[in-house]
Amino acid sequence: MPLEREGAVSTLVLLRHGETAWNRERRLMGAADVPLNEAGRQQCARVGEVLAGFGIDRIRTSPLSRAAETANIVAQAVAAPIEHDEGLVEVRFGDWQGKTYEEITVDPRFKQYVEDPVEQPTPGGETVVDVQRRGLLSLAAARPGERVLFVSHGDLIRSVLCSFLAMPLAEFRRLRIDNCGLSAVAMTMGRGEVKFVNMLADPARAWDPVHWTRHA
Repeated sequence: MPLEREGAVSTLVLLRHGETAWNRERRLMGAADVPLNEAGRQQCARVGEVLAGFGIDRIRTSPLSRAAETANIVAQAVAAPIEHDEGLVEVRFGDWQGKTYEEITVDPRFKQYVEDPVEQPTPGGETVVDVQRRGLLSLAAARPGERVLFVSHGDLIRSVLCSFLAMPLAEFRRLRIDNCGLSAVAMTMGRGEVKFVNMLADPARAWDPVHWTRHA
């Protein structure tokens, strides 16, 4: 059965899209329209089973195909309408889009970005402040008493969670958000309480070596 409602509390459920071939290759997708792979579709089906008990009222998703397909698969389990929201798209990586982490770590601009992602934009892209700002604006679409599933991307989810955790935005990379990782925030009168972060429907997958960061 769906969880009981808590008056005027709005619940923001944040879901990163399922796996893609580029995730396996550790390649930056950004605005590239990369589809899910078969493993990603299976992840979405599993997380849909979990979300079926959450009482989701509607789904808002990044329009990029990997997120939109994730939303479509989950919607079959939760029976909620889907809305597209450009504010939920991934970081615009500019010159780094399509490159692997191994390729960008030799770029001097990468060291500058890692040291100061708040002030230093991705080359030809945006800062994490820009990402957090548009992400929080998108999350504000949840109305009091409503449970909304937001399907988005790893860095955007990390950045908005920093705001709710009162965590320095420059440390956003310390939060692990896996493919199809679920996080949730309860909002009451503009104040957020983080319920959980990066919950997986198939927790053993967290130990897959590809998900362990290998760069600074």
